Amino acid sequence: MQAIKVSEYGDSDVLEVVERDRPDPGTDEVRIDVEAVGVNFADIVQRSGRYPESPDPPFVPGLEAAGTIDATGEAVGLDEGDPVMVMLRSGGYAEYVVADVEAVLPIPGGLDFKEAAGFPIQYLTAHNCLFEWGNLDADESVLVHAAAGGVGTAAVQLASQSGAEVFGTASTDEKLDLAEDLGCDHPINYEETDFVDEVLAATDGEGVDIALDGVGGNVLGDTLEATKHFGRVVTFGAASGTPAKVDTMELFTANQSLVGFHLANSLQQDPSRALSSMTDLQQRLMTGELEVVVGETFDLSDASDAHRFVENRSSMGKVVLCP
Repeated sequence: MQAIKVSEYGDSDVLEVVERDRPDPGTDEVRIDVEAVGVNFADIVQRSGRYPESPDPPFVPGLEAAGTIDATGEAVGLDEGDPVMVMLRSGGYAEYVVADVEAVLPIPGGLDFKEAAGFPIQYLTAHNCLFEWGNLDADESVLVHAAAGGVGTAAVQLASQSGAEVFGTASTDEKLDLAEDLGCDHPINYEETDFVDEVLAATDGEGVDIALDGVGGNVLGDTLEATKHFGRVVTFGAASGTPAKVDTMELFTANQSLVGFHLANSLQQDPSRALSSMTDLQQRLMTGELEVVVGETFDLSDASDAHRFVENRSSMGKVVLCP
């Protein structure tokens, strides 16, 4: 089978196409014939060696995939041919992947494989940041950075449909048009204007109730400035490549809360909490209330191009690899 190997930490050029034997499932595992793989910014950070608990090279990256069950272990109650999606610690960039049955989820009716590959991580991250960790109420306002990205498109839909007032940032008007179509009330082009000024102007100088930040670096400090007294900021990534430093004096004098969220570790430490929204999200996808926005699709062998596409901030929605 074909797979993508990270031979050493580095830029997108370290992604190498290799041939491997198909893995055999263990007693409690299934083997999946992969049809689509979701590309996450975490894959890029993992590839560079900056991701928490990054596997040591050589390894196959990829945190989520979708396909059909090809083989099962003895203790697995699923059938060959079942369409499924899976969340992984790594290994998704391959034509076949083996996963523990507990990490395997049925694909909601109506979703194709590309949509299914873009569903678990972005929607669980968005929902948990907004509601489980962020405690967003219907009458509140929320700021979503990268509002046209994978997590961003999910967060905008979820926040808007809850009744919240949604502010969203993006780098182009085309991306902001997408965010607005999904329910963003205040699209902000951060390349043309200061998002802090825009948020404060629209909220009479108070700021938003809650903000989601997956960028880190200087953006986190600016995000706190755009958040009101007693507001909450949920930080879930560092796409800027730079960990943020926070002025705790300003944090406590504003009575603000800064909360961290990491999906993989939350699934390991408290899976019932992290997965509590899964059934509801699946139902809402089946009815069409929510949608997975799939953007650019690349062949699996072009994984390095897909990474560069995401790193260059060219993507809208979910970027997907197809074997």
